Amino acid sequence: MLRIFRHYVSAPAVSLLVLDTAVIAVVLFGFSVFARGGQPGALHGAALPSFALAVLPAMFISLVMYSTGAYDKTHLDNYRHLMSRLTVCLGICLLVFLFVYQVDSTYFLRLFGVSNTVYFAALVLVFPAVFSTRVAYVSMASRLGADRRILVIGTGPMAGRIERLARRHLDFSAEIVGYVATPAETVEVPRELVIDAGDSLAATAARLSVTEIVVALTERRGMSTAPLLECRLRGIDVTNLLSFWERETRQVMLDSLDPSWLIYSDGFRLSMAVNAFLKRTFDVVVSSAFLIFTLPVLAIAAAVIRLDSAGPVFYMQERVGRNGRPFNLFKLRSMRADAEKAGAPQWASARDPRVTRVGALLRLTRIDELPQVLNVLKGDMSFIGPRPERPFFVESLSREIPYYTERLRVRPGITGWAQISYPYGASIEDAKAKLSYDLYYIKNYSILFDLLVLFATVQVVLWNKGAR
Repeated sequence: MLRIFRHYVSAPAVSLLVLDTAVIAVVLFGFSVFARGGQPGALHGAALPSFALAVLPAMFISLVMYSTGAYDKTHLDNYRHLMSRLTVCLGICLLVFLFVYQVDSTYFLRLFGVSNTVYFAALVLVFPAVFSTRVAYVSMASRLGADRRILVIGTGPMAGRIERLARRHLDFSAEIVGYVATPAETVEVPRELVIDAGDSLAATAARLSVTEIVVALTERRGMSTAPLLECRLRGIDVTNLLSFWERETRQVMLDSLDPSWLIYSDGFRLSMAVNAFLKRTFDVVVSSAFLIFTLPVLAIAAAVIRLDSAGPVFYMQERVGRNGRPFNLFKLRSMRADAEKAGAPQWASARDPRVTRVGALLRLTRIDELPQVLNVLKGDMSFIGPRPERPFFVESLSREIPYYTERLRVRPGITGWAQISYPYGASIEDAKAKLSYDLYYIKNYSILFDLLVLFATVQVVLWNKGAR
C-alpha cells in the first residue's frame, strides 16, 4: 500500500497504471512506425521523437481507464469487470480523439504521419494489449505470492472484522497469515488460522515471514508491549486496528473510534491557508468549466421538465453548510411539486413514487444536480466534499451518530469520497457508513485527492452507482 499526497492507494494498481501507460505508448509508437513504412523519424516538422509524441495520448487513455474503474483495487483480477471498463474506455477515447482530429489533425499527423483515420486502428489495438498485460501481471503476482504478510494479534470481534475484510477487500498483494490467540478473547476467525505464539512473538513472525503485525484486541489494557517492541526493532511494522482499517478501506472505523487517535494522528489540515486557497481555486476553475460545457444540457433538461409535469423547473431546498450555516441548494426538479405535502422531510427510496418520469432519468444521469455548480461559485459548497444534508436530518443524525457534526467543518460537495465509495444512504446505518468515508476525506485531504475523486465520479455516473 502506498501513500501519495496523504491518500492511500493500492501499490498493484499504481504499478499497473504505469505499466499500462508504457504499453499503450509502445503500441501507438509501433503503429506510427508501421504507418510510416518503417521510418520512425519525425515528420511534418515534429520537434519531438515519435515515442515522446505517443506518451501524451497514452497518459490520456490511462486516465480514462482510471475514471471508468479499471484500477479498482478489489477488481484488479476480475477480467469481466476489466472488459466492461475497457469497452467503455474505447468508446470514450474514440469519440474524444475523433473530435480532436476534426478540430486540428496536426498532432495525429505528427504522430502517425498519415492524413486519414487509420490511426483509429492503433487505438483499437491498445485494448487487447492492455488486457494481455493485466492477465500476465496477475498471473505473475499469483505465482510470486503476496508481498505483504500480515499477522493479527487477537481472535475476537475486531479480528473477525479483519477476516471479513480480507475475504472481500484486500488486494492480492496482501495476505493474512494468522491470528495470534489471546486468553481473554473468543475465537471469531477460522480456527485453522489461529496461532499460539508461545513465548516469542518475534520468532513466530520470523517463521511466517511476517512484514506487518496488526493489534486487533477488543481490550488492550494489561497487554505487554515488550513483544511488539522486539518485533518493531527487528524491522516488522506494528499497526493499531484503526490505522490499519483506515489504510485498507480508506474510511475511518467509527464504532471503535478512539478520540485520542484523532487527536494524535496526522491530518485534518483542510483549514490551513494554503490548502483552503488551493481548494477554492480548484472549485472555481472546475465549476466554471463545468457550467460552460453543461449549459446546453441544462437548457434541454429545463424544457423537458416544463413539458413533463406541472411545477417549477428549478427549486431551492435548505441544506446545512460549513460550520452548520444553512444555505439554499439549487437543483432541477425531479419530483412532483407536492412531493412533501405531508410536511415532514423524507429520504428518497428506491423507485420513489414521488419522482416524475423525466425526474427518474435526471436522477439516473445526475443531471438534476448540475445547478449546484452555482452554489459552488457562490461559496456555499465545494465541488468535492461531504453530501449536504437537510437541517431535519442533520439534527436527528447528530443525536444518533457520534462525530457526525465533524463533517460540517468543511463545505459540502456536489460529489465526494463518500458519494463515490458508498451507495445512496437512506438510513442511520447508511449515514454512519458515509460518515466514515467523509472523515477519511477530511483527515487526508489534498488537491490530488480532489482530482482523484473528480475522475472517479465518471464511473459512478456511467455505472449508475447509488442513483435514487
